Amino acid sequence: MAKKTASRSAAKTAVKKKWTGLGAGTKSSARKTIKSKGRVPAAKKSAAKTATKARPKQRVAISHHREEDFKADGLRTYAKYRDLGIAAASHGLAQAHVIRLQGPCNPDEVSKLHFHDVDFQMVYVLKGWVKTYMEGEGETLMKEGSAWTQPPRIRHMILDYSDDVELLEVILPAEFKTVELKA
Repeated sequence: MAKKTASRSAAKTAVKKKWTGLGAGTKSSARKTIKSKGRVPAAKKSAAKTATKARPKQRVAISHHREEDFKADGLRTYAKYRDLGIAAASHGLAQAHVIRLQGPCNPDEVSKLHFHDVDFQMVYVLKGWVKTYMEGEGETLMKEGSAWTQPPRIRHMILDYSDDVELLEVILPAEFKTVELKA
């Protein structure tokens, strides 16, 4: 039994050296490069620490599928949303939800050119299909298993979708502005 304890202790020490840089000659070239360019002023270090500490600690978010969690209280009147609890857990850093677009598709209601004032937006097709238009990309048919990102402020719209479509959408930050554009 003493042999196992000794080997565990040696393994912990090796891991600690690897991750904390305690081993001989383990300084990275990145550190050397930074040092050769000069020191960061104390005011900048202090500001960086303050900015990091300003965001509250994130917590775990667990969401299990329940039909009653799909609500018609989101951005689109023709959709139901299932909030995954990410906005609350991340204190507004990000938002994630499952979207069910309600069929059949009505292009007069759905196909409106718009953009979102976001830092990041990603969509993954869980079920069904959706046909989109994105500025610079044109029309694209996204099917089950397809994923795409929409860069900040990219003009886009939904053109059509299947009656059973479900999408997973992740957006940063959780609160953002949507701007509808005239065609």
